[in-house]
Amino acid sequence: MKQVRCAIYTRKSSEEGLEQDFNSLDAQREACSAYILSQASEGWAQIPDRYDDGGLSGGTLERPGLKRLLADVADGKIDIIVVYKVDRLTRSLLDFSKLVEAFDKAGTSFVSVTQSFNTTTSMGRLTLNMLLSFAQFEREVTAERIRDKIAASKAKGMWMGGIPPLGYEPEGRSLKIVDAHADLVRDIFDRYLRLGNVRHVAEELARDGIVSPVRIKAKSGVRFGGVPLSRGQIYGILKCPTYVGEVHHKGQVYQGTHDAIVTRDVWEQVQKVLANNLQGRRSGGAGAETPSLLAGKVVDAAAIPLIPVHACKGKVRYRYYVSRELQHGTAKIGMRIPAREIETAVVERLGELFDNTVALMSMTGMEFASHDLAALAERAGRIKLAIRAREPVAIRRLVDRASILDGRIEIACSTEAIAEMLGLSRQQGGPLLVTLNSDVRLTRAGKAMLLVQSNGAAVSKGADVSLIGLLIKARRWWTQLRQGEMDVTTLAHVEGVHSSYLTRVLRLAFLAPAVVDAILTGTTLPYVDGRLLTLGEGIDPAWAAQRAALLPT
Repeated sequence: MKQVRCAIYTRKSSEEGLEQDFNSLDAQREACSAYILSQASEGWAQIPDRYDDGGLSGGTLERPGLKRLLADVADGKIDIIVVYKVDRLTRSLLDFSKLVEAFDKAGTSFVSVTQSFNTTTSMGRLTLNMLLSFAQFEREVTAERIRDKIAASKAKGMWMGGIPPLGYEPEGRSLKIVDAHADLVRDIFDRYLRLGNVRHVAEELARDGIVSPVRIKAKSGVRFGGVPLSRGQIYGILKCPTYVGEVHHKGQVYQGTHDAIVTRDVWEQVQKVLANNLQGRRSGGAGAETPSLLAGKVVDAAAIPLIPVHACKGKVRYRYYVSRELQHGTAKIGMRIPAREIETAVVERLGELFDNTVALMSMTGMEFASHDLAALAERAGRIKLAIRAREPVAIRRLVDRASILDGRIEIACSTEAIAEMLGLSRQQGGPLLVTLNSDVRLTRAGKAMLLVQSNGAAVSKGADVSLIGLLIKARRWWTQLRQGEMDVTTLAHVEGVHSSYLTRVLRLAFLAPAVVDAILTGTTLPYVDGRLLTLGEGIDPAWAAQRAALLPT
């Protein structure tokens, strides 16, 4: 009789009880072993390898035991997979379809020892899908209950876990002040009110030899701290509402059960100064503002942050992202990228992320029911419109980091933010970030640094108004000369310009139609401007040569 190789897979969602000598995984394995033994007359034999996942949700396929099982299935080492219940294998219909596809490809089947059905019939497949639907429903209801419990607890001012802010330590469902650390927090608030600048506070603390206190994470026992306080850490302390005795949750403010470290008066003064010191904004008619969408998000290849700055020329404000060392004067070289360039590249790539809802779900590992696809596509469309409109809240929620690398921008997006904006739940154990790439590179055009696409086109060039003005002049002047009533010298005298200038500008009347269209739409190569087209040797009269020299490939 041919031997049927049987593998047992077990799973438990929580870690509770796994330390016991005989736990839930052992109970599942024992029941499956007994079932395999009962089928010995059919040639069933249990293989010795164990495939166990303790403390892992069935809502994700990112499980070590399951991955090893799937690898052995693909290698043809397993004929039948035995589980205690189908929901031990997965609680997601989408993931189940992936598993069935992998099993069918390898010629492997699976059996549930407590649920009898035959997946070779339509009724059996319907029964299985119903069971999985209820398993998925149970998981989602449990997640909702947990979220509701957290919201209700925070509404009562309770501390719901995590690393407490500097100056506090956990005390049940509340926080207790650590006096030595609280003194440092108050000192930071006082220094900020005196200096009015986070960078100056960080420099003064470093000069005084003050570092963050060494603390230990309760669960892992990992030590952290003992290093100079960064500007980001100081800003986080100054903005943390816990220090004034409040608990914030999803835009709501509740009075916490813990004691405040700073007084309400000091807190409000600090928030007022912070609001007045916001960088990257400018007024633009009717109170409009242009925020630095990626402030605190842009880093270079060494993961060193680029900071948003601006320079004014007359009434125009130009925004940049600049290497920290270059801005602070500690280095003579570094990046100085126009803000509009990098923001446009990131916005365009983010918008593309929401073009294909199914691909987005697959990329992020989120679950959805097929009948919800139309609603999800509609939500994704609204999110894309918000991104294209450069809504700061949407973009800053999505972008975790934008890294300027050699030949591309790497954009790390938060899957949790994507899930929240789509009204879905992120799978436990699923990817925290989704990485996108924008194929642009940093180049110099004259005195400016620009980001250009792989075909040489600028990411965000825009139409050159002065160049368009020269183009109009060239057409008008050539029309007058063609009438034969004036020569170049007479026309130059009438226009009040030098004849050599007029002849140089006239070159623009003979540009290729494709080049003229590109000038009007701002899609020429980044370095194309009036000086290039009117000075020196000028431009080749051949239209093909013009297109090759002035337009993206």
